[in-house]
Amino acid sequence: MPPLDEYAVKPQDIKQGVIALKRRQRNLMLLGLTTSTVFIASLISLFFQQELVYGFFGLSTEVQQLHLPVSVDAALASIGDSPDYFFSLLSWIGWLIIKIFSSFIGAFIVMSLMKKLRFFYVRFQSFVLKFVAWLIAFILIWSGLTYWQHDLRNDEDDAYQQVVYYDSNINDSEIARYLSDSEIAAPVKSYLLAQTALLHKPVDFSAARPYVAQVVEAEKKDAKFEQYGFKPEQIWTMQQQVYGKSLTPVAQSVERQAQQADEVSKIVNIVIIGIAILSALLSLVLFLLAHSIKGRSLRIEQRIF
Repeated sequence: MPPLDEYAVKPQDIKQGVIALKRRQRNLMLLGLTTSTVFIASLISLFFQQELVYGFFGLSTEVQQLHLPVSVDAALASIGDSPDYFFSLLSWIGWLIIKIFSSFIGAFIVMSLMKKLRFFYVRFQSFVLKFVAWLIAFILIWSGLTYWQHDLRNDEDDAYQQVVYYDSNINDSEIARYLSDSEIAAPVKSYLLAQTALLHKPVDFSAARPYVAQVVEAEKKDAKFEQYGFKPEQIWTMQQQVYGKSLTPVAQSVERQAQQADEVSKIVNIVIIGIAILSALLSLVLFLLAHSIKGRSLRIEQRIF
């Protein structure tokens, strides 16, 4: 009969088992943090998915950029570009993805480098302190990337904002002063000033309404209206923002695009909600499993060691 020692579990085997449990718990925590990031990103995307979908169809629910028709002179045309809502939103989303993943991964890299110093190694034995340090690193990296993002667009935005900015009276804006001395057709002036009022923060509806009304009237009576180079999507946006509906044929020609965008937006909204719910459930399950494994490994260590 073999001695009982052959059936006894060796301490070395127990140590390896505890190490394996801790490794499994760490992997589950990382997966939980990843699914939590997906959950947060899904919640954030719910707030701008409509603008993204509308931008894909060349539309926007609000005037966000100044559209300069081809009929304006070269001096005025140099202050801005035609609005491309879709690519503007793609750029914003691209930066958001870069900031989320760079901050998330970068915070772990910073933590691993800090743990090489004994001062931090000792303090990071506490989960709370470790999490606080990770959160601070995440915020610092996010802030740095945000500053870089805005710094890249500073010169362009400053020149653009200077043209359309005014305090309380639209006539004080640089574009209004320029138009008052120019020989540009009256409907074009109204088109540009209506956009300027709608770009104001907060939106200056009292100034926008008469200019949008003048554009509507010009479409009905001005035989040269089609020659001015107005963008139908921008006219649709202006009328939707001021009146809540399309009043003229040019705006109504965009209604089919808007209906398609609205239908796609509803589908995307359902998909995002589904992803958010699934990622939330996965995060909960993963964190519970990680907590269970952590408790199990602690109990083994307390009993054996």
